[in-house]
Amino acid sequence: MKKRAIHILSFILVCMTLLQLINCTTSKKATVKDLAKIDSIKPLDAIIVPGIPFNNGSWDSVMKGRVLWSYILYKNGYTKNVIYSGSAVYSPYYEGIIMGLYAEQLGIPREHIFCETKARHSTENVYYSYLLAKEHGFKSIGLATDGFQSSLLRSFTRKRFETHIWHLPMNTDSLAAYNHLAPKIDPSSAVASDSFISITQSESFWKRIGGTFGKGINWKKYPNGKVPKL
Repeated sequence: MKKRAIHILSFILVCMTLLQLINCTTSKKATVKDLAKIDSIKPLDAIIVPGIPFNNGSWDSVMKGRVLWSYILYKNGYTKNVIYSGSAVYSPYYEGIIMGLYAEQLGIPREHIFCETKARHSTENVYYSYLLAKEHGFKSIGLATDGFQSSLLRSFTRKRFETHIWHLPMNTDSLAAYNHLAPKIDPSSAVASDSFISITQSESFWKRIGGTFGKGINWKKYPNGKVPKL
């Protein structure tokens, strides 16, 4: 069973690597195309930014890219608000709160920053953020992340939600102009608890794989398998 899990994981990693290589060659065109689609309706009420683990007391390149991209979109009028999503999954810090702290330091007003802290997988980032958007009366929403993750979630966002979720994959050329920014934060307000347990210890390999595909969400409570309109 263990060998089978290793083989499947290896296959998944190879596929993800290939997809990422393909994505790198098309991300710039995709970004321009996706942003053009919402030009006539911007600003969106909110964009969703999926979390990434916070380790070693500093953001890594992936988190930095996602937060900077959300700042660029806010600064350029593509969204009114930003929802940063992520529970304490692999480290004892709520990813959504950590990203929100960085965003505030970059210049996004606190009143336009929302932090979602239940999501443990990328599909849940979208799901719980969508519910949060609904609570606040937002009517238009988008997903702002790296092109690779955006591509992986396109089918999910299209099939599981009655309100259209716009995709705004990041443009690496745009990020380059802001790469020098290095805001400092106090992460203490984002600590989950002293009894934190990593998802690698609390969930089996197969459960984590299932969560990646949205299996941890109770879809049965939605008659047509879709979350109602915002």
